Amino acid sequence: MYRPTAFQEENLDKLISFMRANSFATLVSVVEGVPCATHIPLVVTMDDDIIKLSGHLAKQNLQWQAFTAAESLAIFTGAHAYISPTLYEKYESVPTWNYIAVHAYGKPEIITLADAPASMDKMINGMVDTYEASYKSHWQSLSEKYREGMMNSIIGFEMTVTRLEGKYKLSQNKSLVDQQNVSDALLQSLDPIERKVGTEMKQNLEQ
Repeated sequence: MYRPTAFQEENLDKLISFMRANSFATLVSVVEGVPCATHIPLVVTMDDDIIKLSGHLAKQNLQWQAFTAAESLAIFTGAHAYISPTLYEKYESVPTWNYIAVHAYGKPEIITLADAPASMDKMINGMVDTYEASYKSHWQSLSEKYREGMMNSIIGFEMTVTRLEGKYKLSQNKSLVDQQNVSDALLQSLDPIERKVGTEMKQNLEQ
């Protein structure tokens, strides 16, 4: 990811929090020389500074066949907003876009029910605990035949993150006056997504 110095974010706790708050990610792999992407929810965990992402694909989604060949990329994105040049003090300015993105790289390890039932259970339980903990009793009450059928139709994975890149593009390359003007304008917007970017900018300025 292109990350000019002004926009680089290296705070690990901050990046993890962002990934968890925006965990419906885009997982990109290269299948037979062609980029392939799937939009899926991921579970983000960290233990002893080791970050892992887990989730699953439909077995018929052949992206999983590329997991062992090369690194995959999980892209996490949040709110974004158009920034008008009229908000800057300098007349000769151009439009831009503010946003936050985190890129996580690693090789996903494949999990199947046949080869690793305990790992499959762990992955499923992690997904349920993260997205709807109250569903766990429902899932466990389903017939074993049904649950096995569902788990046999997916390919689970766990990806240890080997490289993490954070980009917080929040007008840090502009003067403090410009940053404040942009933040104030976004906070007054009727669009909740633009207001979210304004809040991120305000928090960044306060830090």
